[in-house]
Amino acid sequence: MATLLDILTGYHQWWYCDAHAAKKNPNALRMGILSAANICPVSIFSTILTHPDITVTAVAARDKSKAEAYAKQYSIPVVHDSYESLVADPNVDVIYNPLPNGAHAEWTLKCIETGKHVLLEKPSCNNAEEAELVFARAQEKGVIVLEAFHTSFHPAALAFTKLVQSGKYGKPIRAYADMSVPGGAVPKDNIRWKFPLGGGCLMDSTYVINILRNTLGTSPTSVSSAQATLWQHDPHRAVDSRMQASLEFPGGVKAEIKADHDRASFLGFKRKWEVPCSEVEMEKAVIYYYNYMMPHVYHYISIKDKATGKTEYQKHYTDPEGKYPFWFSTYRYQLEAFVDKVRGRTPHYWCTPQSSIEQMKAIDAVYSKAGLPLRPTSEYVKKVLVGEK
Repeated sequence: MATLLDILTGYHQWWYCDAHAAKKNPNALRMGILSAANICPVSIFSTILTHPDITVTAVAARDKSKAEAYAKQYSIPVVHDSYESLVADPNVDVIYNPLPNGAHAEWTLKCIETGKHVLLEKPSCNNAEEAELVFARAQEKGVIVLEAFHTSFHPAALAFTKLVQSGKYGKPIRAYADMSVPGGAVPKDNIRWKFPLGGGCLMDSTYVINILRNTLGTSPTSVSSAQATLWQHDPHRAVDSRMQASLEFPGGVKAEIKADHDRASFLGFKRKWEVPCSEVEMEKAVIYYYNYMMPHVYHYISIKDKATGKTEYQKHYTDPEGKYPFWFSTYRYQLEAFVDKVRGRTPHYWCTPQSSIEQMKAIDAVYSKAGLPLRPTSEYVKKVLVGEK
């Protein structure tokens, strides 16, 4: 997203990660990167500098020149000629998969077959059918696959969830989450607009469903309504540029989600100041989380007491125990959890395989209610499924 928030996050990562580079352990996990995706510098390259127990050792991209450029800039020792070569590399322990959504299942399955753990960008797959296959195979092979919902690992997100689930404010009644991107920020040729590759506003802004599921501690039982605005340049007439939906959660909780990848300008200005937010109305209070996307840059949680009208504000830049430094970003917390899990330690938070499957089921349900087709199952996955019958 080309927003002020992204710029600040990039600066945050560069400033703090460079200043806190860690000496690597001799047996640090060796990570391979599938593709030279634009997200890599923020999600991995800068973040990994600060962790002593993991390092990037190899990269591969469709365009080898891009992989070579990344390797030169970030001192990655090995550039592979193909994804196949990287996945088969015996000197790689774990894989980061930030490929287009439509390629997530295929290449994660191939990683699983070689016994490599995977940090898999969200959404985990194109649809629930693919997700169920991927996580079932991972369990069979004893391989860890973590869907990279980096926002969920930050102390602010965990505090928001704890407040809602504490019982102190009664039961939840209503919930809301939004996320928007200024119109024109996503280029016309971007993969986010390509249906076969799993494009769509809801696919990319899947955070709006994830934060509600995490906070309420359950998944929606139904989608009562969904309205999509189609991206005008999509030949398939299946890719959403905006999505608004009403979800029903257990206990009668009604929730609204809004995602917009083509946010209209305001008085001629692109709305780069808007940040993703979520709110849960409880029986006794309304709890609001400002900037759940990049809380390490800035955030707050407000708790408005219904009886008194008074509002309390909280900020959570580190964990309650003070184990981690204040400058840890959402990506750094996520990396900490991933490495802990691979090493056999208990992470401070974890996105379970079942949660990832439920997330894709919810996305599928919204698309179906909106009258749009599910993102297509890849040909590779189809062949795997046929082979299992």
